[in-house]
Amino acid sequence: MKKSLLLLLMLLPFTAVAGFAQESRQDVSVSGSAIIPPFTSQNAVQLHATVGYGLLASYRYLLTPRSGLEVNYQYAQEIQHYINPTNNVLVHNRFQEVSGAYVYNFTFRNFNPFLEAGIGGYTYNPINDQKSQIQNLSRSTNIGALYGGGIAYELSPSFDIRVAYRGIILKAPSFNQADLRTNRYFNIYDPVIGVAYHF
Repeated sequence: MKKSLLLLLMLLPFTAVAGFAQESRQDVSVSGSAIIPPFTSQNAVQLHATVGYGLLASYRYLLTPRSGLEVNYQYAQEIQHYINPTNNVLVHNRFQEVSGAYVYNFTFRNFNPFLEAGIGGYTYNPINDQKSQIQNLSRSTNIGALYGGGIAYELSPSFDIRVAYRGIILKAPSFNQADLRTNRYFNIYDPVIGVAYHF
């Protein structure tokens, strides 16, 4: 009896640790992303842009098993192509995102679909190199909306593969140049795929 009680007392901390490990409420993920901006035009200005390939880093904290909060940082490079009545201009730029979102999760065995929505700050920083036809432009900064959904496939209790579609709604960049300004909001398509670690 005493040996059984002693054994139970010794195993109690290990069961508590195991229970805590199963209830991981946080995760970090790193994903490859593709910034796919649509064509937009207004004010006699047309804007096309190349696809910007980059990285998305996210931290997610679950408030409940279904609801969570997420913060994101994304970086990519792309080339904006402006056409107006007097000019045809290329601008190489860095696209950066800092955003926060509410995430709602579903669970179906190893598959965990999710939906998310939030807001963020987005910057277009011009790069002064041979790909840019205008040098020393100003940075474009915007507040935008984020929405999307995806699915996470659980590889183990600690890791999953995450695939998602994210949409970003914000004002088209103009780098504070009147002849590059469309004054239009557009929807950027942002598919991502990556790996998440739960802890």
